[in-house]
Amino acid sequence: MKKQTLTALFIASLTLALGACGEKDVAATNDVAPQKTYKWKLVTSWPKNFPGLGKGPEKFAKYVNDMSNGRLTIEVFGAGQLVPGFQVFDEVSTGGAQMGHSGAYYWKGKAPAASFFAAVPFGMNAQETNAWLHYGGGIELWRELYKPFGIIPMAGGNTGVQFAGWFNKEIKTIEDIDGLKMRIGGIGGEVFKRAGGVPVNMPGGEIFSSLQSGALDASEWVGPYNDNAFGFYKAAKYYYSSGWQEPQATLEFLINEQAFNALPADLQEIVTVAARAVNQDMLDEYTARNANALKTLVNQHNVQVRTFPEPVMAELKKLSSAVIADMAKQDPMVAKVWESYQSFYQDIRQYHKISEQAYYENRQ
Repeated sequence: MKKQTLTALFIASLTLALGACGEKDVAATNDVAPQKTYKWKLVTSWPKNFPGLGKGPEKFAKYVNDMSNGRLTIEVFGAGQLVPGFQVFDEVSTGGAQMGHSGAYYWKGKAPAASFFAAVPFGMNAQETNAWLHYGGGIELWRELYKPFGIIPMAGGNTGVQFAGWFNKEIKTIEDIDGLKMRIGGIGGEVFKRAGGVPVNMPGGEIFSSLQSGALDASEWVGPYNDNAFGFYKAAKYYYSSGWQEPQATLEFLINEQAFNALPADLQEIVTVAARAVNQDMLDEYTARNANALKTLVNQHNVQVRTFPEPVMAELKKLSSAVIADMAKQDPMVAKVWESYQSFYQDIRQYHKISEQAYYENRQ
C-alpha cells in the first residue's frame, strides 16, 4: 500500500475518533440537570409599595431575582395582604413565610432586647449603628437573640433621624405630656410612659384616622418624606422636629433559618449582599427625600415646625437613661446587648465629636 494511502487512512481514522469524542462531550453537556429554583414569600409591616419603608423589600426582591438569574424569586406582601403588620415575626418564625421586613422594636414583648436593634433614645445615629452592627459585634448579638425563634436577622434599611412627631397641642413643659395619648413604640414608648404619657402601639396605616377622630393626641411616624405621604398635616396642627426617640431607625429583614439553610451557598450570599445593599440604599433615599418633603410641608401646607424646649429634652434624656438601666437589670440579654452598644457608642461618640460633629459646627 502506498505511503499516501496509509496517511490518508490515518487522518480519516483520527477525524472519526475525535468526532466521536466531541459527540460524547456534547451529550454529556446536554445531560446536566437544570439548577433548582426557589420561591419565597416576604411579608411586611408596611402598606404595599409605601414610599421608603415599603419600597425597600421590593428592591430587595428585584436584586435577588436579577443576581440569581431567576433561581430565587420572592413575592412581597404588604401589611394585611397575607398577615397583619404586627404578625410578621410569628409568620416567619413558624415558616408561613420565608422572609419578613419590619422593625425590631415591635417584638419587645417577645424579646425585650430587640428594641436596641431598632432605635435607642439619644443613642447612635444611622452611620454609627451600621458600624456597630457590621463591625462592632452587634449583628452577632442580634442573631443570638433571634436564634430561639428560628430567625436570622439582617439590617434592612434605615430612615435616619426621625422627627418627634405630630401633636394637637403645644409641648412647652414636660407636664404637657401628662395624659397625652401618643402613637410611639419601642424604648421611646417606655420613656414617654414614664413622663406621664399614654403610649399606643399601632400600624402606620391606622395613624391618620386615629389622629382625626381624637383617639390619638399625637403620633410619631418617620419624618417628612413618609409623613407627607400619609397626609398627617391634615390631622394634626404642630410638627415637632426634635428627634429624640429614634436618632435612627434600623429596619430588619427576618429570614426563616431553615429556609435560608436550604439554599445553596451562592444564593445565601446573594440574599446577604442584597440585604446590605437595601440597607444603605434606603438611608440614601430618606436623606434625599426628607429635605424636599419638608419644604413641601412648610411652603405648600403651612405646617408649623416646632422644637421641644431644652428643659423638656433634658428630662426626656434623663428618663431614657433610667428606663434603659431598669431594662438591663430585669433581662440578662438586654444587659449583654446594652454593654456592647454602650461600649461602642462611647468610643464612636468621642471620635465623632472631633470629626463629624466638629465639621457640622464649622460649616454653619
